[in-house]
Amino acid sequence: MAEPLDAADRLARADRILDAAKDLLLRWGYRRAAIDEIAKLAGVGKGTVYLHWRSREQLFLAVGAREAVVMIGEVVAAMRADPAEIALHRYMRRFFVEAMERPVLRAIFTRDADTMGAFLNNPARGPLENAKLLSSREYLGVLAEHGLLREGLRPEDLDYPLPTIVYGFFAIEPFLPSQVTLELRDKADHLAETLHRTFGPAQVPTGAACAPAADRVIEIFERLGRDYRQTAYGGDA
Repeated sequence: MAEPLDAADRLARADRILDAAKDLLLRWGYRRAAIDEIAKLAGVGKGTVYLHWRSREQLFLAVGAREAVVMIGEVVAAMRADPAEIALHRYMRRFFVEAMERPVLRAIFTRDADTMGAFLNNPARGPLENAKLLSSREYLGVLAEHGLLREGLRPEDLDYPLPTIVYGFFAIEPFLPSQVTLELRDKADHLAETLHRTFGPAQVPTGAACAPAADRVIEIFERLGRDYRQTAYGGDA
C-alpha cells in the first residue's frame, strides 16, 4: 500500500492537475476538457483528481481561483511598493492589465463563451463573487474614510456604476473595430482616467495621501487572496 502524501506533495500534485486542466481549457474549451484527459495529461488516475475536487465544476473553478491568487499577489506587491497604488483608478488599472495578461482570467472577464462555455453561468462561482463584492465594499469604505473618493460619494453608490464601467472595458473587446489598435496599457490608461474623473477626489491621490490607508487596504486584498487560494486548493491550501 502506498504511503500517503505529505502536504507539500499533495499541493504539488494539485498544481500538476491544475496545470493540465488549464492547458486543456485553453486548447479545447470548457465543454471538451474532460477529467479523463486532464488526469492523463497530469500523470494521475481519474480518481486522484476527485481526491482534490469533488466535481469537474469545482476543478475548473479552482483553475480560475489559482489565477486570481497570483493576480491579487501582484496587486498587493504593487501596493506595498507604492501606497498610491491603492487609489481606485490605479488599483483598477493594474487589475485590468493583470487580468487581461492571464488567458484564463481574460476568458472569464471578456465572457469568452468559446473557451469558458456554460462555466460562465455556473452557480459554483457564487460564493467567490460574494466574497469579491464584500471585499470591494470594504475597500471603498476605507478609501471614503480617508478622502480618496469624490467628496460626498458613498461606497454603496458605486455598487452599480463601478463594475459597469470596469467590465465594460473587458466586454468591449470582441466588438472593437479592427481600426482600434490600442495597446493593453493604453486601454488601461483610459480606464484609469475614466475612473478618476468619475469617482476620484479633485486631486489625484499621492503616495503620501494614500499611505495612512494602505495597510488596511492591503489586508483586505490579502484576505481575498486567501479566499481564492482556499477555493483553488481546499484542504491542501
